[in-house]
Amino acid sequence: MKLFYLAFAGVLYLASFAGDAFAQAADHYITIQLKSGPVVIQLLPDVAPKHVAQIEALVKKGEYDNVAFHRVIPGFMAQTGDVKYGNMEKNFDASQAGTGGSDLPDLPAEFSKTPFVRGTVGMARAQDPNSANSQFFIMFADGSFLNGQYTVVGKVVSGMENVDKIKKGEGQNGEVSNPDRMIKVTMGKK
Repeated sequence: MKLFYLAFAGVLYLASFAGDAFAQAADHYITIQLKSGPVVIQLLPDVAPKHVAQIEALVKKGEYDNVAFHRVIPGFMAQTGDVKYGNMEKNFDASQAGTGGSDLPDLPAEFSKTPFVRGTVGMARAQDPNSANSQFFIMFADGSFLNGQYTVVGKVVSGMENVDKIKKGEGQNGEVSNPDRMIKVTMGKK
């Protein structure tokens, strides 16, 4: 009987750690309110801890609110997150949107084996792999050519139909005139 109680106590002990892990994972969600409805993204701190921490810090400061989807390429992706030039309520500059970041430092690449598929959220960057800052993109379709080249930070878990409704850009680079925006970005599932 002692062996049974000892085993049972061990199971409870391990379950308490598992519960903590699940509770922590549940904390890594953001909700983006679009004009067509909410988009819930599960961030992946086990895949890209520094990038996820930076996104969460910017969300908590309200930096992503009213930021434009400045580059949207049909069948590929929708890019947003330029908090310096992309805020449509203050300092919006359509000619520079997509060239700025945040006041936080650029991040070293955290490439992984997580594939770019429909709903994947990746960090935008310049030519330098270690130049990601605040901008990110949501994939409309699979993009295996990005695998191992860009940092994956999350995945859309609900609201992909709202992502599909983001105003598309024109031309090869997907620049958007009068773009849609992230109305409000909050931590957690809303």
